Amino acid sequence: MPSVTESRQLVSKDVSRAYCAACGTTVSREFRRGPDGRPHVKCPRCGSLERHRFLSLLLGVLAPELRDLDTVVEIGPSRQSTALIDQLGARRRIGLDFGYDGREVDALACLTRLPLRDASVDLLVCYHVLEHVADDAAAMHEIARVLSPRGIALLQVPIRMGVLTEEDPAAPPEERLRRFGQVDHVRWYGDDFDVRLSAAGLSSVRVTPPALVGEAAVEWFHLMPHEMVWVARPGKEVAAPMLAGGPASGLTAAFDAVLADLAVTRAKVERARARGDRLAAQRDALLARLGAVGPRRSAEVVTRLRRAAHL
Repeated sequence: MPSVTESRQLVSKDVSRAYCAACGTTVSREFRRGPDGRPHVKCPRCGSLERHRFLSLLLGVLAPELRDLDTVVEIGPSRQSTALIDQLGARRRIGLDFGYDGREVDALACLTRLPLRDASVDLLVCYHVLEHVADDAAAMHEIARVLSPRGIALLQVPIRMGVLTEEDPAAPPEERLRRFGQVDHVRWYGDDFDVRLSAAGLSSVRVTPPALVGEAAVEWFHLMPHEMVWVARPGKEVAAPMLAGGPASGLTAAFDAVLADLAVTRAKVERARARGDRLAAQRDALLARLGAVGPRRSAEVVTRLRRAAHL
């Protein structure tokens, strides 16, 4: 059986074959380019990007804690993420956004003043929103306020490790584009993001795809290796990040075993296909030789071969 590294290499050789965890299908043709031109990013069937497929896997890991949900809230919903959240079967799903931009939302609301009761939300998904909010401390406090005692918040922000958060809500659009990458971003988060969450009353742990499912599965699911999601709950503890190669969800070993079996199966199929090609070539060569000696002579040779085969 091949090693994990060998399995990863075999799986990644053919980028046109991958499994989309968001829509649950094996993709037989290449993933399409992403919004920023990155190759092999967008599922041709459901349109999911890396973050949607990682969200699907993360929700699967958290499934034991996401049973019998009452209220689920999605901030800045997308078609792909909403489809995944709906599979949880919550009694109530609420989509919120600050302004209407074509998204399907249930209400327009600011993240710093959520129209929700205290301790009323069992799951809150907030991907790439906090970097737009001038007073992100107030937004984090609101998330902590509305989470139920069993509540979980899944948060994602643009972040640069090794530095502290850089922000300037008063910067003009041109400067925001230069410093933060988009005209509507007011900060780049840094190493202190976990501390900011803790100050707002959110206990968090940082999760990455390799830590959750293993590096071979990252290739198979077409995930972004360095993507980070914060799993936050009511509290103030800052947990150590879930690191690749360390104690994880248990999925890493499972996916590595499955993908190793897949690599073995693919190798067998490729060997069988190569053997079939060789036999076909030998058949064609024999037929060409028989055709060269004439129909009558060919028939005699075929008859002799058949008789010999029955001896």
